[in-house]
Amino acid sequence: MFEQTFKSIDDTLWKDAGCSSELDYTEQTSWMLFLKYLDDLEHEKALAAELEGEAYTHIIDKEHRWGSWAAPKDANGDFDHNNALTGDDLIDYVDGELFPYLKGFKQKAESPDTIEYKIGEIFGEIKNKIQSGYSLRDALEKVDELRFRSQDEKHELSHLYETKIKNMGNAGRNGGEYYTPRPLIRAMIDVVQPKIGETIYDGAAGSAGFLCEAYDYLRQGGRDRRQLSTTALKTLQERTFYAKEKKSLAYVIAIMNMILHGIETPNVVHTNTLAENLQDITPAKQHDVILANPPFGGKERKEVQQNFPIKTGETAFLFLQHFIKTLKPGGRAAIVIKNTFLSNTDNAAIALRKELLQFCNLHTVLDCPAKTFLGAGVKTVVLFFTKGEPTDRVWYYQLDPGRSLGKTNPLNDNDLREFLELSKTYAESPKSWSVKIGDIDQSTWDLSVTNSNDEREVVLRDPKNIIEEIISLDKESEAILESIQEFF
Repeated sequence: MFEQTFKSIDDTLWKDAGCSSELDYTEQTSWMLFLKYLDDLEHEKALAAELEGEAYTHIIDKEHRWGSWAAPKDANGDFDHNNALTGDDLIDYVDGELFPYLKGFKQKAESPDTIEYKIGEIFGEIKNKIQSGYSLRDALEKVDELRFRSQDEKHELSHLYETKIKNMGNAGRNGGEYYTPRPLIRAMIDVVQPKIGETIYDGAAGSAGFLCEAYDYLRQGGRDRRQLSTTALKTLQERTFYAKEKKSLAYVIAIMNMILHGIETPNVVHTNTLAENLQDITPAKQHDVILANPPFGGKERKEVQQNFPIKTGETAFLFLQHFIKTLKPGGRAAIVIKNTFLSNTDNAAIALRKELLQFCNLHTVLDCPAKTFLGAGVKTVVLFFTKGEPTDRVWYYQLDPGRSLGKTNPLNDNDLREFLELSKTYAESPKSWSVKIGDIDQSTWDLSVTNSNDEREVVLRDPKNIIEEIISLDKESEAILESIQEFF
């Protein structure tokens, strides 16, 4: 229904000098989509109030509503080209009046969990990059063709937006930063099995893929597919999903992604999660379920490291400490992390593995194949653990799709079917095995992935694959060096 419209918007932005990549296309589409969504939402609420014989107070003043500047209509309801701003007039209005007006909502909002606060936060961070007022006019007219008024329309828009996020991730070498493969997320959710009434948290939200998939899972009744009551739906909307995100673009995309999936007022906070001292995380700030793919390879400043008992510059290790602390006793977590975490010999890695094993039940480790994350040159594992009981035994599963993954051959749900089935009983197979904690080296707490059940002949790696991995590692090293340079 709307796929061609999305393509037309991208074509329009591609021709504009201010937009040069998929990141720009997604960012600029996001703020226009958000304002169109807000206009449709206000339209629905105004109609509902009218049916109840009540007055409705609009969030946006009349002169700045979508129908006044983006898509004015004539008496017949057709687009009114005579009264539509375009060219330099449109750019001057958007940059000089609209964005400053919307940015001001942050100061007027009663609390961060209101739609008013989200409006102010979004437009305080995002900038209009479209330079031509004629390109902007074309894009606005195309966005106006989209509608958010039925579940089918919202479902299609959410699917198309997810595709944009995926393409944005593929556009750069840090693809995993924006896009975690949805089949992997769905498998993680299936193992953790969140329930209505529990809170779900992601402190490194990115595009909020984990929360959107968890919403879809619960909205459809979870594993049992039970129909939800009105009370359960309200709980799902307002008191289930919580997130934090540091980067401005990812924050805006997370908000828009959650809205398109059906969460009207997302509880996403724009902040550096790691800036919070672990000692300040009280039971009131803890959650039942944590699903996350925190950034790895980055380095945090000394003052940030002081917030954690285990001092390290590795971002992923700090996030793991944060997640353990933020999890309620008895809470469940599924966290993506570099596979080198299992075997690194530095003091921080050893101390963190010891803490994880002694204070949590690390019951499952899913070993992901190379290229699971497009654009990321590192291998990863997923840690599944429950807080409040020590680990006695770890069950490993070595995911092997039987093919080389890549952009044209990504991970799919079928690839994870065996893992999900075997994980229910921690069954052993050629791809799965268990290790008793009492049998590992207590001085290093090494949890390396070593499949004792795989009796296949060891095959020497193809030189071409080795070269590809070296290139990927070089790109990762380059990214790390760039992040270090930001501190000087």
